This record gives sequence, structure tokens and C-alpha cells, in this order.
Amino acid sequence: MDISVYFEPVEIKDTNTYSEFRPGKLGDIVRLYADKGNFPSLEEIDIAIIGVKEDRNSLNNQGTSMSPDQVRNYLYKLFQGNCKIRIADLGNINSGFEIGDTYFAVKSVVSELLKAHIIPVILGGSQDITFANYLAYESLGQIINIVAVDSCFDLGAAEQDITSKAFLSKIIMHQPNFLFNFTNIGYQTYFVDQDAVELMSKLFFDAYRLGYVRANLEEVEPIVRNADLLSFDISSVRQSDAPGNANASPNGFYGEEACQIVRYAGLSDKLTSIGFYEMNPTYDSGGQTAHLTAQMIWHFIDGFCNRKHDFPLKEKKAYLKYRVSIKDHKYEIVFYKSKKSGRWWMEVPCPTDLKSKYERHYLVPCSYKDYQTALKEEMPDRWWRVYQKLM
Repeated sequence: MDISVYFEPVEIKDTNTYSEFRPGKLGDIVRLYADKGNFPSLEEIDIAIIGVKEDRNSLNNQGTSMSPDQVRNYLYKLFQGNCKIRIADLGNINSGFEIGDTYFAVKSVVSELLKAHIIPVILGGSQDITFANYLAYESLGQIINIVAVDSCFDLGAAEQDITSKAFLSKIIMHQPNFLFNFTNIGYQTYFVDQDAVELMSKLFFDAYRLGYVRANLEEVEPIVRNADLLSFDISSVRQSDAPGNANASPNGFYGEEACQIVRYAGLSDKLTSIGFYEMNPTYDSGGQTAHLTAQMIWHFIDGFCNRKHDFPLKEKKAYLKYRVSIKDHKYEIVFYKSKKSGRWWMEVPCPTDLKSKYERHYLVPCSYKDYQTALKEEMPDRWWRVYQKLM
């Protein structure tokens, strides 16, 4: 499939000369689609950057379609990390005649990149594009976990039209369904209906309040390590750090915390796509939010460069194995600790006839704290939620 038909060249400062870009910066190494008819080769590419100029379904934040090139202006002036990364910038997907046309283009492009084992980095645009990103996995027949960094759930009602604040219900209700788990990181209670909190619990989805995440930032690593797709709403960052959003709030993550979360995503062997949404240059101050988004992408790339490739579907001799019995030996939890990275997983019992279907999901990323919880004969919450889904 020729995906170049969906793209237009990028329009950023110094596209041809990079006069501000001294040697060693990302702008020197990226295969950039800057000239019509000169689409970059995807051979031996690790990461592909995609701009999506679509904001018709952005709720109270029109103008996000202008953000992809604004982010690029800052991204390509940043220096490379320690490793040599192979990146292509495929240009921008413009909004289609109808919103469904844009979704179809994103779905088609992401699907082809995933087949080629290339990680798409989507520069939105509005966050409802996450729905199109999800549909790409459906076309591959792959059951996935989604993690959203957001100040609310973006759930919406089943009968409600899709918007940037109401797309999750479309994913949940879509048939055939390929969603195993959804996790929200950083929700703020005063932005969330309590009925939505109860629904998330009934679905055995995970939700972590902003205060908990900020106090336990290291615990975000196993949460993000379990994601196939990560969707980052820039409005989850506090207004003082990211003013470029009409829905910005005084509270939220600090810029450094946002970068750390995204770096965890880069480190995850499981994660295969990521999107950054709702950055609006109309409300930005001196390019501050565009600059922060660029640095977040840099941290994702840095994490990718440092992947350990130790997801435990390989030989078990590379792991230390621990067995913990709890509830008077009613349950046994098997933990694995990687000898290479020191990271932890726990195995959830899975019926034999479902093991091939859920082979990527019954080994659940966890932390040393989960192991300590089990030693106290207490059930780790994330083990129990997955157990409920598999039994």
C-alpha cells in the first residue's frame, strides 16, 4: 500500500537549510518529507512522525490542527541522544472532506507502519484521533491495552457523537472489539462524573488520580509498560507549564513529570504507537507548549533508544522466578524479575484455551511494591483486575 497519497509536505522554518540546526541535532538525521514528490523511504526506519491537521471534533479547543508544524520547529533543534535513531517525518495528513475520511487515513497509515514494525508518533490535532489509532490495531486483529494521560476520562455516552472529550465509549462499544484494558493516568476528580468512575471500576479498567501519580511517579513505569498505545492530552499538564490549550487547568503535571511519563513509554518493549494531542498554538505563550511537546517527544525517543528487550515471552532463564501463596494458599502469584533490567512482571492464571488469544496480557508488568504486597498476603490490585477479566 502506498501511504504517501495521504500526506502533504511539512512547512517549518529552515526546512531546506536548517540554518539554526547545528550538526548533531535531530533535524540533521530525520528523513523529512519537505518537497512534493520526494516522500521519504521507510527502509530501516524505527520511528515515523505523522502530523494530523484535524480539529473539527475538538471540544472548545479549535486550532489544534496548526500544532504539528509548530512542534517540529522546536523538535528538530534538539540534539540527539546517545544512540543513533532512524526517524522519518512523513509530513501531514490534512483534514478530509468528512471527519471519517481523516480517521480512515490515520487508520490506514498507522496500520501499515505497525506491519512494518515502525512506531508511529502522531502529532495532533484533537484527541479523538486516538479512535482512528485504535482502529489500526483492529485491522491487524491485535488485542491491545490503551493508556491515556488525561485530566478526565473522555468517556462520553454511547449515543453521543465522537469528540475529543467523548471517544472512549466509541472504542468500548466498537465491534469487533480488540480492547483488553484501558488505563487513565492523572485524572482530576472535579473533572470526572462519579458515575464514570464507577463504570471504569465495573469494567475493571484502571484509573489513577493526579495526586497519587505525582506522589508515586515511579509506579507509573509498570502502568505505561503495559500499554500498546499511549494517548497524551496536553491539557493534563498544568497551565503554567503548558498554556497552549483552551481547556488548560491550574493543576496538572509539571513539564518534567510529563517528560518522565513519556520516557517510560519509550522504554516499554510493548508500546507500538503514541500520540500527542490538544496542543493549540492560538493559546500558546512564546511557543512554550510547542517546545514542551517537542521535549516530550525527545524523551520518548531517548526511552526507545534504551529499550532492554526483556518482555518475558522469551526464555525464562533470563528471569528470577518467585512464587507467593496468599489467601490460605487459595491463590498463587508467580513473579518474574528481569536479570537485565531489574523490572518485574506477575503471571495471572489464564484458561488454556485463551492463552494464545491473551498471550501478551496475562503477564502483567508490576513493581517491587506489588511483590511486597503479595508477601503480606494481600492481593495486588492490578493482578486482581486482570484475573477478573481472564476468568
